[in-house]
Amino acid sequence: MYNVTFYENRELIMSKLTSTIPTENENINIKGRKATVINIEKLDEKKINVHVSLEKVVKKVTNLEPNKKRK
Repeated sequence: MYNVTFYENRELIMSKLTSTIPTENENINIKGRKATVINIEKLDEKKINVHVSLEKVVKKVTNLEPNKKRK
């Protein structure tokens, strides 16, 4: 079992105890978001830091006419 810690831009995203280690350029899901593994650092036999790049979430903007009320 490995303690895998996921980071994006030096910010901790999630820590996970798992039996598998992700590989570089692998597409994974973290907290329901798509991510790509950029770099893997092995600190010792059990601790592993994984740097990922999360896919940007694009929010849709609703175009409401100014005279129309929301229902």
